[in-house]
Amino acid sequence: MNIHDIDTVAIHPDGESMVIIDQTLLPGEVKLLSLSGREEIWEAIRSLRVRGAPAIGAAAAIGAYLAVRRVYSDDFNEMHAAFIKEKGYLASARPTAVNLFWASERMYKRFLSCRDMARGELIAAMRSEAQAIMDEDAEACRMMGEHGLTLARPGWGILTHCNAGKLATIRYGTATAPIYLGQQRGYNFRVYADETRPLLQGARLTAFELQAAGVDVTLQCDNMAASTMKRGLVQAVFTGADRVAANGDTANKIGTLAAAIAAKRYGIPFYVFAPVSTIDLNTSSGEHIDIEQRDPSEVTDLWYKKPMAPDGIKVLNPAFDVTDAELITAIVTERGIARPPYGESLKALIG
Repeated sequence: MNIHDIDTVAIHPDGESMVIIDQTLLPGEVKLLSLSGREEIWEAIRSLRVRGAPAIGAAAAIGAYLAVRRVYSDDFNEMHAAFIKEKGYLASARPTAVNLFWASERMYKRFLSCRDMARGELIAAMRSEAQAIMDEDAEACRMMGEHGLTLARPGWGILTHCNAGKLATIRYGTATAPIYLGQQRGYNFRVYADETRPLLQGARLTAFELQAAGVDVTLQCDNMAASTMKRGLVQAVFTGADRVAANGDTANKIGTLAAAIAAKRYGIPFYVFAPVSTIDLNTSSGEHIDIEQRDPSEVTDLWYKKPMAPDGIKVLNPAFDVTDAELITAIVTERGIARPPYGESLKALIG
């Protein structure tokens, strides 16, 4: 089963569940999960079975659709109560990824517009809206790829961090979209994928999906990135984002900031790829982004046969860090490329 033949998140053809690739099992096993209950959808988001800002947004949209579908009543107020309950519940799974909230709000607006519909019509409208969110994401990623290719040259070495690939979206990925399009067009990029401690999204996911597509990809430890840049092997850094603040500060997987600082030191352009749904103009700067703190065992135990740290040691395990806008060369969206000053260019892109 080739990973590129499967959408990361989808609505089951019978409309009764959400189908995802269980990313916790990759690269060893490609397994599809069918989720219909609210608890199992929440758990899938929280435990990173589905992850990446756009994919989380898609999961939230389908979760909202399924919440309404589970109400066997024509009473709009009952359906409204179920929707609001689901919306708040799913939001608690991953507080940093703005797409989760964006998709929930979009679904809520569509729900309210269906007040006068019969139950069957309302459910069909909600399913259609969730599908539209996924279809739009795939097209947005393709357009980010087109814009991103204008920033690169054939034969370049590109460094990635975490997974902003097909597995973080429906198709193409954000930061990997120009890599995939370049692969089709003979650009022959060389990709250096940071392993991305502690959850190894670069090793397990990015390296896996790029290799499956025939891309020349080399895996490296996170602390090797600066050395790789210094040796002249990297001509650009491509990363994704879970939230972009109004001033251009960007929250992404922990370790992104270090890569940005190293890129600045060696004069390498640092590009962030994010759909406009990830831009949060209501958050003025990165210092106001809520950073998710995760279980210490991800650092001490998760990938080891036995614990590799002293028993009872204190552990710092933030899921994200914030890259200052001054370190970012440009932010690539489906609508075009934003450059400093981001306070102006991001507003212009969103309109």
